[in-house]
Amino acid sequence: MERREREDQSSVGARGQWASKTEYILVVAGNVVGLGNVWRFPYLCYRYGGGAFLIPYCLLAVVFGIPLFLLETSLGQFTQEGFITCWRKVCPLAQGIGYGCLILKLYDFCYIVVQVWALFYLVFSFKSQLPWANCNNGWNTGNCVGVHDVTNVTGNQTTMTNTTSAAVEFWQRRMLGMSGGIEHLGSVRWELVLCLLACWVFCFFSIWKGVRSSGKVAYFTATFPYVMLLILLIRGLTLPGAFDGIYFYLFPSIEDLANLKVWIEAGSQICFSYSLVTGNLIVLSSYNKYNNNCYRDCFFLCLLNSCTSFLAGFVVFSVLGFMAQQQGVTVDAVADSGPGLAFITYPQAAALMPLPQFWTVCFFLMLLLLAVDTHFTVVESFITTVSDLFPKVLHAPIRHELFVLIFCFCNFLFQLMLVTEGGIYMFQLIDYYGATRFCDYFLAPCECLVISWIFGVDRFMKIIKDMTGAKPFIIFKLLWKYIIPLVSLISLILFIVNFKHLKINDWYVYPDWAYALGWMMTISTVIMVPLWAVIQMCRTAGTFRERLSVLCRPDEDLKRATGDEGTDVALTADVTL
Repeated sequence: MERREREDQSSVGARGQWASKTEYILVVAGNVVGLGNVWRFPYLCYRYGGGAFLIPYCLLAVVFGIPLFLLETSLGQFTQEGFITCWRKVCPLAQGIGYGCLILKLYDFCYIVVQVWALFYLVFSFKSQLPWANCNNGWNTGNCVGVHDVTNVTGNQTTMTNTTSAAVEFWQRRMLGMSGGIEHLGSVRWELVLCLLACWVFCFFSIWKGVRSSGKVAYFTATFPYVMLLILLIRGLTLPGAFDGIYFYLFPSIEDLANLKVWIEAGSQICFSYSLVTGNLIVLSSYNKYNNNCYRDCFFLCLLNSCTSFLAGFVVFSVLGFMAQQQGVTVDAVADSGPGLAFITYPQAAALMPLPQFWTVCFFLMLLLLAVDTHFTVVESFITTVSDLFPKVLHAPIRHELFVLIFCFCNFLFQLMLVTEGGIYMFQLIDYYGATRFCDYFLAPCECLVISWIFGVDRFMKIIKDMTGAKPFIIFKLLWKYIIPLVSLISLILFIVNFKHLKINDWYVYPDWAYALGWMMTISTVIMVPLWAVIQMCRTAGTFRERLSVLCRPDEDLKRATGDEGTDVALTADVTL
């Protein structure tokens, strides 16, 4: 144990540690509490049976979300490594899991465009006349209908078919300048370029000093969105028609529990909102002290995440109920997912309230900070992991800052295509294929199988007890070894069977080359696991069994730290409970 402490101290000097437990909690909370909680969860809950969606969500949070959250945070805290080198220490053959996460990160960086949109709307929210509330602007067409005129045409279906709301035209024509498709990227939108540059500059100064800077930034970015969420909740509950929306949000539709898609979407939401199998949790926990109680942190952070999702549902659907009453339609006629809800429906609703600028500023400031928090932790985890691969080169003070600068600048240049007139088509292609549920359902069982069947689940349980002083419940062993791999395999099969190609607004069909590009993005992540295993087996000398034994054996320092010196655990992993 003394040796372990000395090794920790030497690595801390190079990598650093959180200045306090509070910083760790805030950064992880900021990472897992994001746009998925505010918009994706309420929409899925509404779409798949209202309150009935909460049943599979809560069940899968217990049997899938919390165990994987504990596995990843414990692994990072114990190894004190990024999401590639941690697998090198545990099982060299499984480093492909880390490289798969590395590829996945490259697609996740594109979500910075959500910050760009939020910043753009935030700037326009300070105008005396909100530009998405009326049709007196140069970009509006003759079919435009102002926010206050919507109720005059909702009763006439023919009229509604031939009109476009001012909010939709601001979104499509003023900000995005949407082209006819991904084949026509068009020119860049210079205002969006400036917003993109501002977002990357903020990201750079948030992480350029590693945890020393990102921990300090989190004091504001992780807490202030809750202030905004509380303000918007109070305002939403006082709106006329709010409780119609809440009733729609919570009303149980028990028959939907028999729909397998409800369970698949609930599992997907758990992975998305808990930030599982992305490597973020491994990296953030690797900056903890060895004896940090990650077991207790796991329950607190998962509870915080789910409660935030549930609370955000009241905010969203109280506003949707208000919109439904204003337009004289049912709630399902005004609700939409993704950009439609965040950048069209809510701005329309805010424009109908007293002091519309104030509520719009509150909303988009919250949206911006939620996106910022998640994004800079994603970038930080990538930077840390690559630095851990080349510690002598990239852990040096000046070189580290220079690497972060070059990385941020290169990403800025690459993402200029996302702020072109056809950028929205490219973004949705990356969102649909690059960060798909297929990757989640493939990487999650890989992690559990390596820890449980190769490294040894009993050894891992002892490690957690040594770090935290509390041995996890025996149910975690069952979940890691059997339940999570089985649930992931079933979800993966159902996802493939029910897969449908991406369409935009049910009318735009991507060209074949775009679908091929999308599948290449999906395969590029999952292929890393078997590809790395095959390459390592070919590069290692000896018989097949000898090579497998060597590549499945933990790092020698790791074995000494766990008291397993002289024991070859490669082919003696626990197979019984």
